[in-house]
Amino acid sequence: MNVHLKDKFDLFRKTVERFVILNDEEWAIFQSYLETLSLKKKGFFVRSDEVCNHIGFIVSGSVRFYHLKEGIEITGYFSLENEMISSYKSFVTRRPGFSCIEALEKTELVTLSHSSLQQLMANEQLSFKMERFGRLVAEYLVCCYEDRVSSFVTQTPEERYIDLLSKSSNLIQRIPQHYIANYLGITPVSLSRIRRRIMAPSRQLRQVLS
Repeated sequence: MNVHLKDKFDLFRKTVERFVILNDEEWAIFQSYLETLSLKKKGFFVRSDEVCNHIGFIVSGSVRFYHLKEGIEITGYFSLENEMISSYKSFVTRRPGFSCIEALEKTELVTLSHSSLQQLMANEQLSFKMERFGRLVAEYLVCCYEDRVSSFVTQTPEERYIDLLSKSSNLIQRIPQHYIANYLGITPVSLSRIRRRIMAPSRQLRQVLS
């Protein structure tokens, strides 16, 4: 195993340990089922007419979740480094899902396939922990989805934009503005107004201090 690959798996292990603790022997077995995936910008982790066969962990890069309504893309949310991704309902039911997951930039992932997860659950040494891992990952992904849906009900576009800013300081530089506006359910012009309002206090402070 080269160092670069080991670094990816070590990073993923830290995330796995949020759900279940594996000793070194158990991790070695688990790791043997892991794969890596490199997506170019605009490459797809899964399309809406496909069955999602993997759970993914983003080592580097970013992705956009969206679905199509009458040929129009509607952005659901974004995921960045150290996040788990999947079209989980499709992953579990083995039916095509509604979400497309598209790389916004070159993206490196560690992945675990559905068939590999089933084999791990059947492994006598790992079955209990893998059942727990699968359940907790499902809960994590469902909670993420519910949080994002509820934000559309309880928050204004400006509040959702501020939440995005708090998620990653460089997110605005990494995600095209028209995708952010689409996610917020507003036009790019309205997004520009929101950005100006948010930036105005910091500009005023700089003027006072200068």
